[in-house]
Amino acid sequence: MVFRHCFVASNMIVFLAFGCSSGANSSIENTTQFVQESNVTQLFIEAKATQKAEDFFHQGNHLLDGQRYQDAIKAYDKAIAIKVENPEAWINRGIALTSLHRYQDALVSYDKAIAIKPDKYEAWYNRGIALTSLHRYQDALASYDKAIATKPNKYEALINRGIALTKLHRYQDAIGSYNRAIAIKPDLHQAYYNKACSYALQSNLELAIENLDKAIKLVPDKYKKLAKTDPDFSKVRSEKQFQELLQ
Repeated sequence: MVFRHCFVASNMIVFLAFGCSSGANSSIENTTQFVQESNVTQLFIEAKATQKAEDFFHQGNHLLDGQRYQDAIKAYDKAIAIKVENPEAWINRGIALTSLHRYQDALVSYDKAIAIKPDKYEAWYNRGIALTSLHRYQDALASYDKAIATKPNKYEALINRGIALTKLHRYQDAIGSYNRAIAIKPDLHQAYYNKACSYALQSNLELAIENLDKAIKLVPDKYKKLAKTDPDFSKVRSEKQFQELLQ
């Protein structure tokens, strides 16, 4: 079966408003002027810190793109040390940890992001991936459901939800999830391939071949090669029609 992954690289915008005032040098006005200047100084300090956190965040994204996961984590840690309420940094830190197969640590990062922003799609989605990697399929399913509730038209979550359902031997529910993904994106080769897997696991040769054929027509080399060794097809692999499809 085929997973879909997700990466967050959102830009943060800093708004900094400076004001000016003039007036007679009364004691009240002088006090007011002092407070305004102090506020401006504080705003400047906060904006500078925010910019520094943003710089570390983008540095982390660059390192993550370059698959330098350990260095990316260090950069995200620096961003978070300055601005802890940064769900994007927590999410991408989790992705770096997931890439290092540190799934439990990744879950902590995703949970931090969710605590800050409970409806953050990417946090729930990537949390589902980490849970799937830990073979915690029921928990993964719950995370994908949260992601889909936030963004119903994200076919990636529907595909991975189908995988979790397949692992739970809920094949018809899995096929339903893949069909929802296909309704959003009709040329979704991963969904057709995973549907074929679900049918093969039920020994439904006809529908396994029908869906595998659709996946192969979309991406021929990948799925012909994958289907030859994928254990999901073990029940139908010896069938003549299946062998002919892979020629």
